[in-house]
Amino acid sequence: MEKTGQTRTRKCTDCSTSLVLGENWTVARRKENKYICKPCHKVRDAQRMYVNGKEISKKHPLYKAGRYKNFEEAAFESLTNYKTNPEGDVYIITNPAWPEWIKVGKAVDARDRLNSYQTSSPYRDYEIYASFSVKDRSEAEMKSHRLLSRKFERYNEWFNCKPEEAVEVILKAVGDYQ
Repeated sequence: MEKTGQTRTRKCTDCSTSLVLGENWTVARRKENKYICKPCHKVRDAQRMYVNGKEISKKHPLYKAGRYKNFEEAAFESLTNYKTNPEGDVYIITNPAWPEWIKVGKAVDARDRLNSYQTSSPYRDYEIYASFSVKDRSEAEMKSHRLLSRKFERYNEWFNCKPEEAVEVILKAVGDYQ
């Protein structure tokens, strides 16, 4: 029996090269309906971050393209980015277990920082009350702490005050760093 007719030619979605199974295209990608040639896949893959085989979002504060065994290794590699980029957030965190206390801290990304607090709380009940994007998170946090310390009882980064009171003080402090 002779097979007649045209077979459909697939093209790479990135470079429009014709895909040839076994040469520049893999069976696995065909099964997943991913129409990308090996060279283009290699370029894409080089721009991704993997930790212990799992792909990490580009939004992650420690993001740096490459393959790492664990986050400690990735963090060490990304430490230079963390130190050289002062931008980030100054935030206020609350917890209903301590309604009279708030925490004022700094982070590259306040939401991501909140996740690390949630792991230490069995109820996962920490909340970001307010977050302020600033050009220099360290300076803005130090000034916020200094101004809050003048008005309220302090224990490390925790202050005995209402969140609304802290917002007023912090807005004065971060104004120079926004």
